[in-house]
Amino acid sequence: MPAADPTPELLSPAGNWDCVRAAVAAGADAVYFGLPAFNARLRADNFTNDDLPEVIDYLHRHGLKGFVTMNTLIFTGELEAAEAQLRAVADAGVDALIIQDLGLAKLAREIAPDVELHASTQMTITSPEGLAFVESIFPLERAVLARELSVREIERFGTPATPLEVFVHGALCVAYSGQCLTSESLGQRSANRGECAQACRMPYEIVVDGETRDLGEVRYLLSPQDLAAVDLIPELVRAGVKSFKIEGRLKSPEYVAAVTRVYRKALDAAIAQSPSPVTPRDRYALEMTFSRGLTNGWLGGTDHPYLTHGRFGKKRGPLLGTISEAQNGWIRLTDTTGVPIAAGDGVVFDAGENRDLEQGARIWKIENDRIIFHRQFSGINFDRIRPGVTLYKTSDPKLETEIRKFWQNAKPAESKTPLDITVTGKPGEPVTLTAAGCSATSDIPLQMAANRPLDTDTLAAKLGRLGDTPYQLATLDNQLEGDCHFPLSALNQLRRDLVAAIDSAGSQSPARAAITTTHRDLLPPKPQAETPAARLSVLARTLPQVEAAIETGVPTLYCDFEDPRRYKDAVSLFKCAIRNPQSTISLATPRILKPGETGYLRLIEKAAPHGLLLRNLAALHYYKDRSDIRKTADFSLNVANPITARLLMEHAGLDLLTASYDLNASQVLDLVNSAPAHWFELTLHQHMPMFHMEHCVFCTFLSDGHDYKDCGRPCEKHEVHLRDRVGQLHRLHADVGCRNTLFNGRAQTGARFFPALRQAGLSRFRIELLDEDRPAAARTIRAYQQLLTGATDPAALLTRVEALEQLGVTEGTLAGR
Repeated sequence: MPAADPTPELLSPAGNWDCVRAAVAAGADAVYFGLPAFNARLRADNFTNDDLPEVIDYLHRHGLKGFVTMNTLIFTGELEAAEAQLRAVADAGVDALIIQDLGLAKLAREIAPDVELHASTQMTITSPEGLAFVESIFPLERAVLARELSVREIERFGTPATPLEVFVHGALCVAYSGQCLTSESLGQRSANRGECAQACRMPYEIVVDGETRDLGEVRYLLSPQDLAAVDLIPELVRAGVKSFKIEGRLKSPEYVAAVTRVYRKALDAAIAQSPSPVTPRDRYALEMTFSRGLTNGWLGGTDHPYLTHGRFGKKRGPLLGTISEAQNGWIRLTDTTGVPIAAGDGVVFDAGENRDLEQGARIWKIENDRIIFHRQFSGINFDRIRPGVTLYKTSDPKLETEIRKFWQNAKPAESKTPLDITVTGKPGEPVTLTAAGCSATSDIPLQMAANRPLDTDTLAAKLGRLGDTPYQLATLDNQLEGDCHFPLSALNQLRRDLVAAIDSAGSQSPARAAITTTHRDLLPPKPQAETPAARLSVLARTLPQVEAAIETGVPTLYCDFEDPRRYKDAVSLFKCAIRNPQSTISLATPRILKPGETGYLRLIEKAAPHGLLLRNLAALHYYKDRSDIRKTADFSLNVANPITARLLMEHAGLDLLTASYDLNASQVLDLVNSAPAHWFELTLHQHMPMFHMEHCVFCTFLSDGHDYKDCGRPCEKHEVHLRDRVGQLHRLHADVGCRNTLFNGRAQTGARFFPALRQAGLSRFRIELLDEDRPAAARTIRAYQQLLTGATDPAALLTRVEALEQLGVTEGTLAGR
């Protein structure tokens, strides 16, 4: 594998061939794209395995690299197909793989060792410690950091062995990538499988202490504005970032061309330490090609209301102004922003309505400061247009045409291989040209020159005529002896013979060594063992729930408190009340740890638990050499196949793994049947943690502050739910790092699958409480205890749990599709 280029790279997206061409025309250094499977953008056009050689050849001929995304979780039954795709990627000469699943990454290292391995942002690398853990398993050529990191936090990575990649432009997910379970929980369409339903772009109502809070037109409480970090490129270069990534594999070639063009200018200037060349026209192009409003995202630091204002969730474009006068067919604007407008431009009226009722049209003409719309064909109901409504520009046909012509008519130069040609010979002997380890010798000898001998300038002129070949003359070493004469036509033929020899040698490049390793070689051994008695664990989120667990004799208790300072009270209560030496209490780490936050782990450890529920890569790294404490990996570590399970058990020294919440019951059985069953614990009852996000709903919509320093901590004073479009309430919690989790209001139970799971050898089952009081928690625990002992059957338990859960029960992700 060649050494990494230290020059910062501009990486552009491509969902189809036109986007590839647009990226090349606009100056990208590399392009990333997906295939029909194992791809987090399944709705893109994508490419097929048959397309791969042509795409990679096109990119390489123009001096670009090609990266393939395999950035989803891989299920046990898919390992063989994933292995086949890895081999196809290697055979096509792909430069890098962008991968989420740790097991797939390990398989790629074995199957495709010559292809660079890039850790996807879906791997949720949020700290130097998290990166160090992945590096301890296998070397990486690049790590794509979480989008929630600021420039200052990126600086704290220092100069790791793995080069860093950062998103600098495009849509922002409200949830941490790799940690969003909303689409899976609500519709069995997993974001970790490329099927995000974009629930974050939907409207929600906020319910505070049981009362709906009227926020006016603010309804899109989970929809961030888009990222445009063009002004932060110099800071990111100084922070050591090596790859600057543009989001947008679902976007148009015009978007790819326009955005790549602007960031090419910005990155080149930053590398040269020159002033920014980005113009107002460039910024306008960024906003017009696609925008929900442009921000620095999290790169500039935390400012919750700046990033998510909640007024809309769809593409907007730039603000034009506010309507000051409206008549049937025309409007006038005040407070205009200076954005140019012309006949044919598309606009949308922001009247604070439900976005499904929004009105938009194209401008018919502009006269006397009046923007006029065609009364018949615009389709606008002017009874709903009034002064005070804001107007946004959504389309600029002139700009779109200019960008389209730019990429369609561009003739980007193909990358040519430099040749160092040596010329040897003397009168009476043939002339020989040598370059790139090949040579061509003339059929006729050199003659003594009577008057104008061959000189270096003449040789360079003739041998430099490499035309449409993939080569260019770099240097010429003239070693002719004496005054030589040679027909120029014969010299031209000799040049063509040399090119043919080099081409022939290139086409006969040595075959890659056959890789005989398969995914089966990486599977863990599965010893025969008797299935132990079923054992129930409980996760409690309040002290009354801890009391309920103690009351019901739960042998294994997990605690997940919003404030870890209260952990010591839970541990003390549990240890004082429990006399069984086999009973244990484990404390959950935060789901995310950013640079400088390992102090939370030390605080948790001071509570002296028997064990830890580890929820992120940084925590795995922090405790990987500790054998004096029980360690359980939680669902957020995305254990979806036996190779990933083996890696975590061996490299983190774990005692137990929680099966991924992306798995349905059948896929859980596949996992348990392919690895030691005693490795796993399955969450049998829970309120699915759907969104886990840096965005703080409490701060943004229940305070006048910007972050934890000035928000007044409404999360500690109120019980908050979000109500979705179908009327379902979902509980919102904040953790110690002010990160919010939105829990599905309906409890999920896997009771129906319990007999099959037991038959497969699974013995450890968990129930997770949310906001139950002590009596309700005790009733739920006892119901599942009776299921595990056989005192009740799944049907009876389901009826009982439905009576306990006020907001309903679902089989959710375990039922599958």
